[in-house]
Formats: sequence, C-alpha cells, structure tokens
Amino acid sequence: MSIKVLVVDDSALLRKVLSNVLNDCKGIEVTDVARNGIEAMKIIEKAQPDLVTLDVEMPMMNGLETLKAIKEAYDIPVIMLSSKTNEETTIQALELGAEDFVEKPVSIQKHWNTFKEDLSKRIHVHFSEEKHNDITIKKQRLLNDSLLSKKKHLKAIVMGASTGGPKALVKAIQGISSNLSVPVFIVQHMPEGFTASFAKRLDTTASVQVVEAVHGQKIKSGTVYLAPGARHLTINGDRLELDTRPKVHGVRPAVDYLFETAAHTYGEHILAIVLTGMGSDGAPGCEVIKQKGGYILTQDKESSIVYGMPRVVVERGLSDQSASINEIADILREMTR
Repeated sequence: MSIKVLVVDDSALLRKVLSNVLNDCKGIEVTDVARNGIEAMKIIEKAQPDLVTLDVEMPMMNGLETLKAIKEAYDIPVIMLSSKTNEETTIQALELGAEDFVEKPVSIQKHWNTFKEDLSKRIHVHFSEEKHNDITIKKQRLLNDSLLSKKKHLKAIVMGASTGGPKALVKAIQGISSNLSVPVFIVQHMPEGFTASFAKRLDTTASVQVVEAVHGQKIKSGTVYLAPGARHLTINGDRLELDTRPKVHGVRPAVDYLFETAAHTYGEHILAIVLTGMGSDGAPGCEVIKQKGGYILTQDKESSIVYGMPRVVVERGLSDQSASINEIADILREMTR
C-alpha cells in the first residue's frame, strides 16, 4: 500500500509541483492538498493521511501554528518544507515535534531527481525498519564503572545526529554543566545556512558557549563546536579543519570524519554519542574510537525519531551503553560537572 501524503502549501504552483514530485515516487501517493493550516486540520480529521508535508510560511494559520495543532491532536509525522530565508523558524519547528525538514531547491525543475530522491527517502524512513526495528541492548545504570573511569581523564566529547537530531541535541546540550572543562564537537546532518541558526539556538539553551565551527579555529575547553552545513569537520591537533571533500554516506558534514580524527587526537579519553538518525554514518567512526579505547553511548530506540544510526552501531557490537535522550542529558551533566 502507498504512503498517503497531505501537501500543505499556500502556493498553488508549489502544491502542484510537490504533488507531481511525490506521485512520481515509488510507494507514495498525494491524496489531498491544502492551502493553509485551517484547511489542513479539516482534511486530517476526515482523511487521516499517513504523513504531512508542511510549508513554513502560510497566511491565516502559519506553519508553526499548524504543526502545534497537528501534534496536539494526532500522531502523524510532519516534514517541513523550508528555505534559507526562514532557518530560525525551521529550527523552532523541529523542536516543536516536526520529524524532519527538506530545503526547497531554488529550481525544482532543475533538481527534480535530487529533490525527489531526498524527499522520498525522508518520507519512507518513517515507515521502514529503521523506524520500527526491534533490536535492543541491555540497559545499564547511568554512570557505570567504565563510564566513571572515563570522567577523571576525559578530554573530549563527540556527538553525531541526523533525522530528529535537532530536538535531541537541544535536550542533550541542556544537560552539559557550566563547569564543562573539555571541548564538545557535534555533527548534525543539516544544509548550509541552517547550522548557523541552529548553533545560535543551542547557545541560547546551553549553559556553555555553542558556536558554529570555523576553519583553523583553535580548540578551547568548555566550548561546543557545531559543524557547518556542507563542510566536513575534522580535528588536527589543537585546531579545527573544514573541507568540501565528497559526501560520505550521501552527507556532508559526515559524523565519520569527525569521530575518526577525534579518536586519533584524544585516544581513549573520549566519549562518543550517536543520536537519532537514518543511515549508518558514525558507525565506521565508532570502530576507530572503539579501537582507541573510547566509550560509545547510543540513543535508545524508544526515544529516537529514527533508530538508524544508533542501531547500526549497536548491531556492530560497538555500543558500550544505550540510553534515552533524557538519560543521555543526565549522563552529560554528571560527566561534565
């Protein structure tokens, strides 16, 4: 059976184009369209679609208002359609419960296949094994002996996330103590431009400084560095490096590059955290961290929007501990104070 999608956009042209794009995707069918949030809520009540694509900016009832209304009344995945002019609103939407977002290309006709493949992948993942996989890892007490032994000599924390990551990262970063004495490095799969807004959002939420990483920047303890969109982030001694090497696992920045260089720099004195996201980015990097003696923490299935990236790490036997996002925040609090 096809995944039934409701397209919500105030532009008649974009409603038509999006419908054509999605109907061209295998296993997806646009069953309804709506011009605004008010129309959308009426359609959802009547038709009960499987997923909603939602424009950020709309008259009468904007994207954030519509998203809140949907999430309060229904358990339906929502993917935001965004542009570089409303990055901050998009970040808000992800915190409010939107499962993902897709950046509108400047010309959908020119980038039809790329846009179609990206949107299709983001829709299908919410109805795939990555979303519902039953693999489990035995829960441990939050601060076990192995983790406590790392605290005394901890030199760095690295984190990787994809789909569902922004909301999870806000929660995790809130757990970091103001006494943080090591650097924290984050790769979140996100397009260029959106990471600057996300870094600002994290900075307002955290009790420590959060910045978007800059090429050649000297690493300071007590600072959180977020990889910028479209740039791989690596660690070279006491400096950060950014580059535009080809995508890995179809993404740039890639978690693997960060994890691998962090492992070589900090050795066994590193805590790696793999959060919600689709795909396998981070798993090869975790292999290097494991070889060096670092500790690997994975977000559990129950609190992940998409249990893909953490699942692969668990399946390869690399995860030292699995925990919910709330527990991860607690662990970070204890490890950094």
